[in-house]
Amino acid sequence: MTAHTALPANAPAFCAGMFHFGESWPNFQEYGRSAAIATGRKAIPNPAAMEAVYQTLLMADALRYCTLQICAAKSSGHPGGFASSTEAYAALVMLGHTNIVTEVGHHAPGFYSAMFLDCSLEEMGIRDMNDMMARFREQHGLLGHLSGAIPGLLAPAGPLGQGQHFAMAGALLHPGTLFPVTIGDGGFGEPYVLSAMKHFHFAYPRVTNYLPVLVWNGFSQEHHSMVSLMTNDEMIAYWRAHDFDEVILVDAKNFDDAGQEGAYVDSTRFSFGQRLAFMEAVLTGMAKAADGALGGRHTAFILKQMKGAGVHVLGAKSHNLYPKDTPDSPEIKAALECRALSPESWALVRENFLRAGGGPAAKTAVTEQVLEIAKLGEFPLEDFALGEPVVPATAMGALVAWVGQQDPRFVVTNADGNEASAMKNINDALKIRHPTEDPLYNQQPSGQVYEPLNEDACAGLAAGLALLGSRSLWLSYESFAINGWPIMQTVAQAMAELRRKTPSTVCMFTAGALEQGRNGWTHQRPEIENYFAAQMRNGNVFLLYPTDANAIQAAYEYAVNSVNKSMVIIASKSPMPVRLTMTQAREAVRKGAALLHDAGTGNRGTVTLAVTGDMVLLPVFAASQVLEKEGYRVRILSVINPRQLYRPADVAAHTVSEADKGFMCDTDFHDLFIGEVLLGISGGTSGALEPVLLRSRAWQRDVLAWLRGETTATPAELMAFNGITVESIVNKIHGLDAG
Repeated sequence: MTAHTALPANAPAFCAGMFHFGESWPNFQEYGRSAAIATGRKAIPNPAAMEAVYQTLLMADALRYCTLQICAAKSSGHPGGFASSTEAYAALVMLGHTNIVTEVGHHAPGFYSAMFLDCSLEEMGIRDMNDMMARFREQHGLLGHLSGAIPGLLAPAGPLGQGQHFAMAGALLHPGTLFPVTIGDGGFGEPYVLSAMKHFHFAYPRVTNYLPVLVWNGFSQEHHSMVSLMTNDEMIAYWRAHDFDEVILVDAKNFDDAGQEGAYVDSTRFSFGQRLAFMEAVLTGMAKAADGALGGRHTAFILKQMKGAGVHVLGAKSHNLYPKDTPDSPEIKAALECRALSPESWALVRENFLRAGGGPAAKTAVTEQVLEIAKLGEFPLEDFALGEPVVPATAMGALVAWVGQQDPRFVVTNADGNEASAMKNINDALKIRHPTEDPLYNQQPSGQVYEPLNEDACAGLAAGLALLGSRSLWLSYESFAINGWPIMQTVAQAMAELRRKTPSTVCMFTAGALEQGRNGWTHQRPEIENYFAAQMRNGNVFLLYPTDANAIQAAYEYAVNSVNKSMVIIASKSPMPVRLTMTQAREAVRKGAALLHDAGTGNRGTVTLAVTGDMVLLPVFAASQVLEKEGYRVRILSVINPRQLYRPADVAAHTVSEADKGFMCDTDFHDLFIGEVLLGISGGTSGALEPVLLRSRAWQRDVLAWLRGETTATPAELMAFNGITVESIVNKIHGLDAG
């Protein structure tokens, strides 16, 4: 990295470290003499006014310059996609709409540049361009992809197809505030951007205050985008088919006076007059789109411009920088010199950024304050009698219904139906949100249960609401959860980094593999439990296996009252005997495990059976009777909250916000998990048993767990197929004891 220019005497201090400065544009004295956003105002008064158009174009080039320089400083990062969107981004800012999210993680350097220019990054000690370059793509700095922990930014972005969920959640929670979301055409085919928005339209027809902004630049990461051959009319029709009332498309090609070939052109190559004309079309079009979205019309805005517009190279080649791309390489240097602004222009851009939306996004974004939510008070827990057969899912459903009745913003999402998961009581109380009112199916336009047949849409809205400060619950079959889990993982990591409190994401996955024998392997996919188990080491992810109907109530109470975490509950929808009192259950959920049975004596030594799950306890208890007759002392432990059974050094709890460091101490662990032989048993996968196996002092240790799915008539037959039977448990103990 080489510094090329000393800071001019009249340059603002934040420009320190900028490599190049240019001359003021033509007519600067006329259109740049004062900020277009007046003192005390949050937006420009007239988007068609020439000074507003002129200064919005200045802002667009300022964003391009900062984006390219910070990427070049590290010879890394993604400048091209954002470069083609800067006119749209600048238009939103000048119109006062600064609660902007994106689904494009590769736009990160552009969003960081915006937060730099509006002073938001001063919250993390980034005050000038030297600081920006030093902290870009560094730990404790500006991550390579967007993080919601960065001051002023509302949500993370990295995996494609997620940003619209954050925008819709924001719109639902904050009526009257616009939530634009930029979407790249390269990731446009990711599941399930438009279908998610269409279902949301039908469920919440009056919530229109989010604005998808398609950055249609013709290219993806390494090739043309799959929609690059669509005509403008076809693209508009595509959006209209997904229930958008108005689609405003501004095509740079219509303003080109540079003779550029192809459907996609670079507006920075136009004459200055045509650049202003293009900017005016974007600014007035965006103003119309914003007014429509805020006025009750489902509106989309499309900016069609070549990827890489205004930076070092065009098309997919502009997507990423490599080691050869330095500030001194000819293409980078030429682009920076071309985009460089005068010191006076930088001062003007900063002033507009500081006023837009009422101040720096780090002070004004909706996520910069804790959202006030309804107080719940004591949960109405029902203490079921020991031995009573009760459906865990139904017991939890009663609590979910109560939470929804206390908190009108609470939303339950479920793609496969609560009734099928023995949680009809949720629908009875809260109603399915549906445009067709039908009491037979608990459908009501104002319901609190959101049911798109799309796990991504379910997980997305639930995760978005939690991240932005409101309670939610995602319910699913465990076998289908993988289709929606990526956004939950994204949000869990974002919550680990947040500088504010927010309700945890809460999920409950019913119909575990053992209950789905007749449906075959398509409904038997507990392997996702190992995914969850691996995430427990993150520091804020908890995998909960309630033992029974009392434990699931305790687990849900624990999850709802937590903050900045990801809580995953796995339980049955079949009647299971109650094995813990409510007092025992609440203690066990927080502690990590509970003793369900202890034979007390045995002349052949002590065997500890550590179990995750509820249905799998049936063969475990039966096996204990056989083993006890053979002279073993058998202890059965329910591993309910395995994350708490790790040692503190095993988990990155010290790195996360709102950390829970309530790990079981060594003394308690070894008092609980005693015995010469330890057998971990799971009706699902074995990953959650890792902390037990790591800490146990048993001479012999082994695991019985899920192998794979099969079509069977009963859960017992399916367990037998997977080697989880009384006989296999007894034989495993014999083998360990002999060893």
